[in-house]
Amino acid sequence: MSSQKKANFQIEAFKHRVVVDPKYAEKTWKILEHAIHEIYNHNASGLSFEELYRNAYNMVLHKFGEKLYSGLVSTMTSHLKEIAVSIEASQGALFLEELDRKWTEHNKALQMIRDILMYMDRTFIPSTHKTPVHELGLNLWRDNIVHTIKIQMRLKDTLLELVQKERAGEVINRGLMRNVVKMLMDLGSSVYQEDFEKPFLVVSADFYRGESQLFIESCDCGDYLKKAEKRLNEEIERVSHYLDAKSEVKITNVVEKEMIESQMNRLVHMENSGLVNMLMDDKYEDLGRMYNLFRRVPNGLSLIRDVMTSHIRETGKQLVTDPDRLKDPVDFVQRLLDERDKHDKIITLSFNNDKMFQNALNSSFEYFINLNTRSPEFISLFVDDKLRKGLKGVSEEDVEIVLDKVMMLFRYLQEKDIFEKYYKQHLAKRLLSNKSVSEDAERSLILKLKTECGYQFTSKLEGMFTDMKTSDDTMKGFYAAMGSELGDGPMLVVHVLTTGSWPTQSTTACNLPSEILTVCDKFKMYYLGTHSGRRLTWQTNMGSADIKATFGRGQKHELNVSTFQMCVLMLFNNGDGLSYREIEQATEILTSDLKRCLQSLACAKGKNVLRKEPMSKDIGEDDTFFFNDKFSSKFYKVKIGTVVAQKESEPEKQETRQRVEEDRKPQIEAAIVRIMKARRVLDHNNIVAEVTKQLQSRFLPNPVVIKKRIESLIEREFLERDKDDRKLYRYLA
Repeated sequence: MSSQKKANFQIEAFKHRVVVDPKYAEKTWKILEHAIHEIYNHNASGLSFEELYRNAYNMVLHKFGEKLYSGLVSTMTSHLKEIAVSIEASQGALFLEELDRKWTEHNKALQMIRDILMYMDRTFIPSTHKTPVHELGLNLWRDNIVHTIKIQMRLKDTLLELVQKERAGEVINRGLMRNVVKMLMDLGSSVYQEDFEKPFLVVSADFYRGESQLFIESCDCGDYLKKAEKRLNEEIERVSHYLDAKSEVKITNVVEKEMIESQMNRLVHMENSGLVNMLMDDKYEDLGRMYNLFRRVPNGLSLIRDVMTSHIRETGKQLVTDPDRLKDPVDFVQRLLDERDKHDKIITLSFNNDKMFQNALNSSFEYFINLNTRSPEFISLFVDDKLRKGLKGVSEEDVEIVLDKVMMLFRYLQEKDIFEKYYKQHLAKRLLSNKSVSEDAERSLILKLKTECGYQFTSKLEGMFTDMKTSDDTMKGFYAAMGSELGDGPMLVVHVLTTGSWPTQSTTACNLPSEILTVCDKFKMYYLGTHSGRRLTWQTNMGSADIKATFGRGQKHELNVSTFQMCVLMLFNNGDGLSYREIEQATEILTSDLKRCLQSLACAKGKNVLRKEPMSKDIGEDDTFFFNDKFSSKFYKVKIGTVVAQKESEPEKQETRQRVEEDRKPQIEAAIVRIMKARRVLDHNNIVAEVTKQLQSRFLPNPVVIKKRIESLIEREFLERDKDDRKLYRYLA
């Protein structure tokens, strides 16, 4: 196998030395120098760019690049010095025009020179790390024109003066301004910043500082904000027309600092026109403007929020503690809802639905609603009023809106279990007296409560509806089975209520008329015959009756009365006049209930089917009552209500409060046991914190009560104290 030999190539220098004319460089440079002069003197049309390019190319090729470069610098510098003199000589407004014109010419010349010296730009300059031709041209313009003593100060002052004129409302040549500022930007960001932007920002700060002082002394808050907004928009527009886009943040910061941040406390608290006045007068536009301006500065929105919060809390506190307001619970709650709607609208329209303000509004309402311990009762009374008569003829959508508003107030309550107690009482009365305007609305609210608080909260309320439905079926069964035995006796409608579901009522004894008692006994016999293991207790204090009465001259009316009133009226079938004591003995109605009952029968104007001697507003134990023959009414059906307070009396309030406290005890104990079962060992403070956290959706447990429940659980051996640390508890399985 034959191996090939490697061939070696060698490059040798020319045998004959290339001789270059010693004056070649000088001659060539002269041609190029002449061309540069011609370009600057606007005589470039007669030049051969191809020939000039070749000359420059040859100079670099023959190692005369340095001569070419230094010649270029000195030639351009001499021309620029002449241009500087020409610019300096221009008068007044012509100064900027001359500068702009010469700058445009210089750029054109620079482009031509760059084209001629392209080869030098690409080879010689990178290898020697010199400044490229275009950049060199800019630097020379900067040093020989813009940074000369006479031009530099004059340029800065002229530009700032034009800005000031524009701020004063004069029209300036924005195109010229844009060109000159663009020139500074082209010369480098540091030139733009040092020669214009920094002094511009300083002068602007002084201007706006002075203007804000002038405005704050002479304008109200709304007008001041309009002026500040106008100035801010002007500066943003100015940047878009002739400044560097990066200047926008800097100049807007100046306006914000001087016109908003420095004055915001004074603006917010300005007498007769500050934030509180805007809130009170629903100045949506001014509030929106304040929000948009204040959000631009640090702590601006926090300041609005804090002032708004203290205003709402103060207004709300006055509302819930005003004794006159407490006389009408429905009006009390309506005012709360109006207050909430008012501020909701402000937050939506003016504050961009900002969560910060929503949270502030919620915390403010929660604060002042719970200052009044009767808020749960009043909200329930409001619902009662709406579901009895307030929502008649209202569309389904509007009903939902009202119920949603009620739920919003309900969420603010810390003692939701007290609301539940009252709501149950009011619902019971509505259902039993058949006074609810809409079962759908009732069920809708219960569903909302269930969603909010869970099944446990509403299970008994739902049970009440079930009882009403079951009772209807029971009555149908009763009349189907016993109808023939009843004959022409009184028509009986019974509601059978499950003890645990309905509000606990103290059973009030009452002697029913014999006609009624007969039917009641038959119903009892029927019911206990169809349901084994049950016990019936008559709640006569919760019943009602329709009775027919004939007055003087044969005038007939149907009276809608309570069971107690019926018992009293039926006595007058057997005698015209009865003393208070005789009525009391015959009916055995409690004194307080009987007095209220007689007061509504004998003292209510237009409803006085009985006559009392002596005549007075109050019932005395020595009074005598007579059937009022002269009673008349334009209505055939007459409803005689019982004189009863809409709100609870003080003893009733105490009793309700006591019942609530009793109901809370097992809930607190259950929470303690749940926590200890999971944690096994826990100190006192942590138990209190955990129990509060678990129960706060229903009520805020009192730490003292929690302590008592812990003691009770220790006594019953659910927990024990640690032997070494008395504040530590252990769970006993």
